[in-house]
Amino acid sequence: MIDTHSGYLAAVEAISGGTGPIAIDAERASGYRYSQRAYLIQIFRRGAGTFLFDPPAIGAFTELNELIAGEEWILHAASQDLTCLREVGLDPTRLFDTELAARLAGLPRVGLGAVVEDLLGIHLAKEHSAADWSTRPLPQSWLVYAALDVELLVDLRESLAVVLERDGKSGIAEQEFASVLTRDFVVVRQEPWRRLSGVHAIRGGRNLAIARELWQARDAFAREIDTAPGRLVPDSALVAAARMVPESKRDLAALKDFTGRASRSQIDRWWDAIQAGMASDDLPVLRVAGDVLPPPRVWSDKNPDADKRLKTARTRITEVSTDLSIPVENMLTPEMLRRVAWTPPEPAGKDGIAASLVALGARAWQVDATAQVIADAFVEASQTPQPASEPES
Repeated sequence: MIDTHSGYLAAVEAISGGTGPIAIDAERASGYRYSQRAYLIQIFRRGAGTFLFDPPAIGAFTELNELIAGEEWILHAASQDLTCLREVGLDPTRLFDTELAARLAGLPRVGLGAVVEDLLGIHLAKEHSAADWSTRPLPQSWLVYAALDVELLVDLRESLAVVLERDGKSGIAEQEFASVLTRDFVVVRQEPWRRLSGVHAIRGGRNLAIARELWQARDAFAREIDTAPGRLVPDSALVAAARMVPESKRDLAALKDFTGRASRSQIDRWWDAIQAGMASDDLPVLRVAGDVLPPPRVWSDKNPDADKRLKTARTRITEVSTDLSIPVENMLTPEMLRRVAWTPPEPAGKDGIAASLVALGARAWQVDATAQVIADAFVEASQTPQPASEPES
């Protein structure tokens, strides 16, 4: 592993002597660390070889980015790695995503190991995929595993390109790859504490205020020591404390459901959070109004016409998906379809549907493949009579 600045500069020089695209991957410590930073970056280029970089030791990758930014970068599931790569100054301008390409090619399995096995006939062991990559020193077996993740990407890219070209999907793939490069994958939520698993079971504004203060206390501590929040105190423990509202620090410590490795060692921190929630004048509302559609399971009651439009259009798009051998979720995101079904444009013909899809971020190929289908489905749905209601007894 390259963990010195001089070693990094020597690697940049070696990479400059290679040819063709850049295969790149990153390993994080998700589930172990608070941050989503890269703890290992792997690069392969024909004629140069394989390089394993230690990002915390090296810092910024400015020189490398200046060298390779204009080349095609090959990543598998780029959406998972682009944020941590950009964090260290590595930002591609051209992309080939082998995971996305495998989806568009209609392969039944799109994990790296499965695609390599299907197209190259090589079995990749994936036993270290969930490892703590912040470990130092990294075991040799982990480094071998990490190197193999990039050493076959160029060959895999070439095999996938042949399949896409054969099936007339090269243009579709180019649009999808370009779209990935324009996206910011950092999600900023207005009230992130509402993502607590089980928060829906908490009743009352005061209890929600306690849950909020507990979540914020845990988040601040996790950030401070760079540890995944759930490894300190799980969501279920915070929810249990917010629901039960212990009357003293002793009661909190005695609460059986308040678990986690920091549940007792940081008891003062959690008790302070509960007291802050009890004293707060800023009580959260139970439900947040926003631009969120109701779940489809309740559409038949809340908006029967939209329910018929959604179900009919979903069936028709599934048929197109089957014809093209492209997963239905790649044909059009479920959220896009739900939005045009809930509030169809006026008029709801092909052009109106197309304009709505473009406004929602659909790519040109998606609009071409689905706008007329959706418009026809909406007409069909409007002509379908409502099921007769059961006579009252």
